Amino acid sequence: MQTQAEAPEREPLSVEGTGVEFVGVSRRYRSGRRRVVEALERLDLAVASGEVVAVVGPSGCGKSTLLELAAGLQKPDEGSVRAPSCAYMPQRDLLLPWRDALGNAALALECEGVRRSEARRRAAPLFERFGLADFERARPADLSGGMRQRVAFMRALLPGRPVLLLDEPFGALDSITRASMQVWLAGALAEEARTVLLVTHDVQEAVFLADRVVVLSPRPGRVVAELDVDLPRRGDRREVVTDPHFTRLERAALEALEA
Repeated sequence: MQTQAEAPEREPLSVEGTGVEFVGVSRRYRSGRRRVVEALERLDLAVASGEVVAVVGPSGCGKSTLLELAAGLQKPDEGSVRAPSCAYMPQRDLLLPWRDALGNAALALECEGVRRSEARRRAAPLFERFGLADFERARPADLSGGMRQRVAFMRALLPGRPVLLLDEPFGALDSITRASMQVWLAGALAEEARTVLLVTHDVQEAVFLADRVVVLSPRPGRVVAELDVDLPRRGDRREVVTDPHFTRLERAALEALEA
């Protein structure tokens, strides 16, 4: 295993981070001619620069709406959202089947005006770093689910935006692959620090990955609990998730969800 002193120099992706803030945010939808559905109601939430915050809550409580508001894909009906310079990674990887893995990873840079050859050159070093060496030319159909998610994560990282919005990034994976991807993502975020807002329905995943877990109420979503996670994440994942302090935090989050 290489130490920090022995590791080769690499071009950093990280940029100075910024925080995310929701103040008194409400969001309503019209369902049919008369029915109005309130997804979020007077929600307040602040994510500090460089912090990883996981949001959990029952289905339909506005978790994905929260991310879309931060990404600028929706606007609040009331309140304000401050989330500059975000990269949004939805649950589905949305890789283009006619592009190889390197071309898919480079796509975000191309969309920002970088020439294709230069975008591919800048994306290429990440493949070894993220455990995908020799898969640069593979088509998405030839990649496993976990490999596709890593390509999608590279695509989100490459433009260097300081805020990452992750919507159930491992929700479509089987339990074994999901556990290994959680370990991988924890390591990737340790190397490439960002402000992260992660939505997940998996409480164990939230506690394992986040610095803080935020629990939302049933619709309309409001913050009903916040748990600070002060756990080391080094070593074997099984040892981490069976640590008594970890299980206490997981139980507290589940109790807040069930309350």
